[in-house]
Amino acid sequence: MGKKKRSDKAANLEKEELLSPERVKRKKKQKICRIVLAVVLALVIVIGVVILSYIVAGAMGKARLHRADQVIEPDRMVSEHAEELTEEEEQIWQEGWVKYKGQIYAYNEDVLTFLFMGIDKNDEVVKEVEEGTNGGQADALFLLVLNPHTESISVIGINRNSMTDIDIYNEEGAYVNTITAQIAVQHGFGNGVEESCEYQVKAVRNLFYQIPIHGYCAINAKAVIPLTDMAGGVELTALENVKRYGDKSGTVILQEGETKLLDGETAYSYVRFRDTKQFGSADMRLQRQKQYLAEMMNKVKVQTGKDLLLPVKMYNELSSYMTTDVTADEVAYLSSIALDYRFDQSHIYSLEGETVQGEEFEEFYVDEAALYEMILNIFYEPVEMP
Repeated sequence: MGKKKRSDKAANLEKEELLSPERVKRKKKQKICRIVLAVVLALVIVIGVVILSYIVAGAMGKARLHRADQVIEPDRMVSEHAEELTEEEEQIWQEGWVKYKGQIYAYNEDVLTFLFMGIDKNDEVVKEVEEGTNGGQADALFLLVLNPHTESISVIGINRNSMTDIDIYNEEGAYVNTITAQIAVQHGFGNGVEESCEYQVKAVRNLFYQIPIHGYCAINAKAVIPLTDMAGGVELTALENVKRYGDKSGTVILQEGETKLLDGETAYSYVRFRDTKQFGSADMRLQRQKQYLAEMMNKVKVQTGKDLLLPVKMYNELSSYMTTDVTADEVAYLSSIALDYRFDQSHIYSLEGETVQGEEFEEFYVDEAALYEMILNIFYEPVEMP
């Protein structure tokens, strides 16, 4: 616009303000309303795009998690406790069914199961290591089970000293043999990232009668700090005296029975500390880890109700700390359905068994009958006879 036109427009505006000030005010208000409307419309479009992307990502995640090759029949369950069938049962019997104590069970193919591993490495960035035994041990092992039929979440804590079949590999990554050892050491073999996780998944599946595991997530221990802080802290009552992890002075930061909102640093000590001189210290630490995980899950569930994108934000924030085959769109799908799922202390399980002192380290021997019944309870459903 030329100087003369701008000058004429200004002169006309002054004239209009003198002759019809109310009209000028109305025009200014209409202009402001148009600007506000445009801004609001732009925000609505942006929010709509975000929500649509979230829905699309969730749909893609659902399709990947429920693809056909993820459904694996745990055959060992069928043969472990074979019971004689009646004539009526033989007529309707289907492959994969299990009969136990007179009741027939069918595997729930809609269940989604994920293995979470807490690795005893303090690095803030996950690094690939050379083949050997430097991958880090899985000091915390949990199975997270989502059941859409009952709309519930179950968590199974696995004692890190559980004795089971462990595959041994040499420094070239070649398989050597299989021995019975603490389940936590399996992750130490391999390259410290995907390969080690796959070895650990196999070991857990061996222990759990080959149940399908749909995804894994291995997190370096330090991830507890930003995870807790992003959730706004976790409140709990200390199960025992806890010292600051790595502090040789033996400073107690939490007293048994003390209720406190833990920040990231305190939570890190709470889930990491154990007195290795005390027999069964790994068992007690597992109880603290289960308690922390339960409170964290409930806190994240509440916070996600306020911010649907929080799980994805956490996923992105923790990406440098973890190795996982669960994608961001799968996280979007899982967080969207988990909001409506029930979860409380009754849905937290531990393996029953006995801890004994081995030649060098503690060994936990699983009660096989109790484990079998737990698997039937969580992963199977009773078959109603016609």
